[in-house]
Amino acid sequence: MSTDYQQARAALGARLRELRATCPGGPLTGAELAARLGWTQSKISKLENGRQTASLEDLKLWAVATGYPDAYDELHARLRGFESHVRSWRRQLASGHRPVQDTWNELVAGATTIHEWEPTMVSGMLQTADYARHVFLRYAELQNSVRDTEEAVRSRMKRQEWLYRPGKRLHVLMWEAALHTLICPPHVLAAQLDRLAGVIGMDTIHLGIVPLHATVKVPPANGFWCFDGRLVVTEDWHAELWLDDTDTITTYQRAWQALSESAVHGSEAQRTIAQVRRSVDVR
Repeated sequence: MSTDYQQARAALGARLRELRATCPGGPLTGAELAARLGWTQSKISKLENGRQTASLEDLKLWAVATGYPDAYDELHARLRGFESHVRSWRRQLASGHRPVQDTWNELVAGATTIHEWEPTMVSGMLQTADYARHVFLRYAELQNSVRDTEEAVRSRMKRQEWLYRPGKRLHVLMWEAALHTLICPPHVLAAQLDRLAGVIGMDTIHLGIVPLHATVKVPPANGFWCFDGRLVVTEDWHAELWLDDTDTITTYQRAWQALSESAVHGSEAQRTIAQVRRSVDVR
């Protein structure tokens, strides 16, 4: 994943490796440092190669174990510098929507469990090609970005292969309002709703709909995605935010759980989708 976020995490890993290799008492091997910390050697490797994000406690223990306790403040600053990483749409879309979708494909491919809240439109993981096409066209108009619509649609459709892989789980909640959004012609929305009703019952998908009349414990604010409890991605009109600190992730998990308690699932969700489908005028 060639994102600024990942590059910053890799840079932190390189700094951790440097501390290990220049330990005042003599360089430590990964196995020696793991034994000193009581960790697995794989954790050392993942942290040093930017494949896992260190916690503040990890950084403190690393600094002490390598003989550089004063390095903790520097490591802390590096971590805080990319825990909330802003990725502007203007910069991301400079080369079109396809590269953004490809980055998302990599992010999703590495996940086992995804929790998603979508209040405004149908989840991208469940979109039909026609529906996705209109979404990309609308955003291209808004952002005045490169119109690589067909390439972006193909990339998004490829991502959905994840749904057919054993062991994967998508827990997606959508506000009923998202089912009514006419971001596309009515006949496209009707086909999209048929697709949505059809995924209920799939082993890898747990779909919940929060009805318009439901009492909710938290406001149905911006959509977000939580990947394996390690990363949250949310977005606004100007940018996408990648959030990695434990407290923030916990807040989003609590929000998702609160919204889930207002949702209907299974046959009740199918009935809700069917009611909206009947209201769509496809003449």
